[in-house]
Amino acid sequence: MKKYLSSAELKAKAKEQLFGNYGATVGALLVIWGFSLLTSFLPSLLISITSVISLVFYYLVSFLLSLFTGILLSGQAFLYLKLVCGQQVRAGDVFYGFRSHADKAMLIQLVLTLVNYVCMVPSFVFQYFFRETGSAYWMLLLSVSLVAAMAVSMVVGLMLSQAFYLLQDFPDYPAGQLLKMSCHIMKGHKGRLFYIELGFLPLYLLGLLSCCIAFLWIIPYQNAVLADFYMDLMAKRQEKQAETAEV
Repeated sequence: MKKYLSSAELKAKAKEQLFGNYGATVGALLVIWGFSLLTSFLPSLLISITSVISLVFYYLVSFLLSLFTGILLSGQAFLYLKLVCGQQVRAGDVFYGFRSHADKAMLIQLVLTLVNYVCMVPSFVFQYFFRETGSAYWMLLLSVSLVAAMAVSMVVGLMLSQAFYLLQDFPDYPAGQLLKMSCHIMKGHKGRLFYIELGFLPLYLLGLLSCCIAFLWIIPYQNAVLADFYMDLMAKRQEKQAETAEV
């Protein structure tokens, strides 16, 4: 079996595949950004946080709105899989998730969001008490809880990172099975994916220095690399299965 593609090889493929397709990928990105901004600011406009109950209600509304993001992320996975497979793409492909298994996309997003929210519950509580008291004690607890939440969310996120791609290839599978498949195929590859994503850190710094304008190029580039990572992962898995069957 051939070796998995390196980070440099994946990036070289992505650059070639994106040539002539930036209009579609940037258009799709702007749609997702717009929806993300809406879901971020709408709860703040609707709910004034004055107590623990209002704080809980605020995050509940944010949580419910975030589930619809999964539909767009499913469409995004569809767009980039088309791209890396050499098919013509258009910005409207990002809405594909609304036409195909939107319920499963929302269930996948439900799990991903629940993981993040459960990890962040202590931080939400400590943040509220810090805002109310200004005490350094609550600030310390908030800082520690944030670091722990980020670490756990990152590991779980890497494990479940392939679920939306798998939904496009195995649309008849239930959401739970797709999540389990993601965990299975990511065994031994979480560190590799983390290294690939870490390699985009300098570009993200460049994006900040450009007043975020460069992100219109950086994020489609990263998404194409991640789609190529999935394709490489599945191709090597099929090769391994074929070799095992021959033996």
